[in-house]
Amino acid sequence: MAITAADVNKLRQMTGSGMMDCKNALVEAEGDFEKAVDILRKKGQKIAAKRADRNANEGYVVAKTTPDHTFGVVVMVNCETDFVGKTADFTNYANALADLAISKHITSKEALMQADFNGQTVENSLTEMSGKTGEKVELNGFACLEKTFVSAYNHMGNRLAVIAAFNKNGETAETVAHEVAMQIAAMNPIAVDEKGVSQELIDRELEVGKEKTIQEQIQKAVDAALTKAGINPAHVDSDDHINSNITKGWITEAQAQQAREIKVKVAEEKAKNIPAEMVEKIAKGRLNKFFKENTLMQQEFIRDGKLTVADYMKGADKELVCEGFFRIQLGA
Repeated sequence: MAITAADVNKLRQMTGSGMMDCKNALVEAEGDFEKAVDILRKKGQKIAAKRADRNANEGYVVAKTTPDHTFGVVVMVNCETDFVGKTADFTNYANALADLAISKHITSKEALMQADFNGQTVENSLTEMSGKTGEKVELNGFACLEKTFVSAYNHMGNRLAVIAAFNKNGETAETVAHEVAMQIAAMNPIAVDEKGVSQELIDRELEVGKEKTIQEQIQKAVDAALTKAGINPAHVDSDDHINSNITKGWITEAQAQQAREIKVKVAEEKAKNIPAEMVEKIAKGRLNKFFKENTLMQQEFIRDGKLTVADYMKGADKELVCEGFFRIQLGA
């Protein structure tokens, strides 16, 4: 039977597939629309299976809230190329998934994958999108928050989005929440405050701080000993530099040997005599710096470096508290 342009357009409206894909499916299905839809879905399954081992690091990230701002979600849909990630079909699809999560109050990625989306599960719709785009398409990010007030921030280009929750609503809270959400987007904190940092991470940072302190103290002692011996520490900081600088005539073979002996002897002696209390104190100082740089409340406020985020919030409303956030970014 003859396949008309109207038939092709009807199938395109039903499935969102390309014009030629729709025409070919209708021809194969001899004009039967239900069979044509199945053909397009099977094509998507074949493409998804074929491209399963591909990297899907591009895509679209979007955050949304309910009209009353009590519930918010952030969704990340991935594809293989930036070109596909910017197409209207793809961005509309990602937005539709976020709208579905909002409207159905979906609180987990697993629930979203099984939710009904135009007569099929979201999981199956992802496979269908693979058929439409010719690329691997995945739902790789989902988070939600439900609080008194949830702010959603979408960074330009939709490669990054944030939802942040607060204990109060109102005009002031809305303004502050927006500023704090932008802070989260820009500075990528790991927690609201140090109470939200896992003990495992704290212990690891302390150990890293101790080791770094010990190595710095050893290096200072070695550099001082080398300088006292009339050898420039920069000329002997590695075997490659030592050999290169001998060739250049900057140090002699005798100085090179002397430097090697000093580095071993002084390092061993210094390592035995570094006060544990000093190492602990400096490591805790490094940990405090880590908290300042990586926890939201202690970070410098991007709008005013003289204030921390906590200072900014207290200045606006002493009772306002950030109760949690999620930040999702392509490629992160």
